[in-house]
Amino acid sequence: MMAKLKLTDVKRYLKDLDQKELVGIITELYKANKPVQDYFAVKINGEAVVKELYEKAAEEVNNEFFPTKGHGKLRLSVAQKAISDYKKLTGDAEGTTELMLYYVELGTEFTNTYGDIDLRFYNSLLSMYEKVVGACENEEQLYSRFSDRLYNVVENSEGTGWGYHEGLCDIYYSLGWLEEE
Repeated sequence: MMAKLKLTDVKRYLKDLDQKELVGIITELYKANKPVQDYFAVKINGEAVVKELYEKAAEEVNNEFFPTKGHGKLRLSVAQKAISDYKKLTGDAEGTTELMLYYVELGTEFTNTYGDIDLRFYNSLLSMYEKVVGACENEEQLYSRFSDRLYNVVENSEGTGWGYHEGLCDIYYSLGWLEEE
């Protein structure tokens, strides 16, 4: 088994390299790793790539619930990874929050379309909704942008089993901004 290197070991190693050697290592990383390619695309080309990555992540999330062909596979980990990868590559907090809310909206729509799922499914949606509400609690601009959608998820979950609707209500009504309205 290979020993995992610490970041300090990697930094020490890289410090001892000259520029040509560094460029060589970075080039090898770029060729071998799609996430590294996406990372450099964001660094070099900026907003256009961020938008493209957002659309790709949104499509991946959507395909787990409502693909264009067939039935949703509900691989929640695939949808969550798409969101997590987007966040890591772009650092776009607003886009990440929107993707998380989209995930909850699609999950709620899925259960309304096909019926109750299971507790694990609803816990995943509640956890993601809680992250969205937490982000909105800290950023008034995010709350302003997503307030209607946050409320609509609660409304659209009415009658859902496993305590999902009640859980959404508890999270939604914990928002401090609601007291000001």
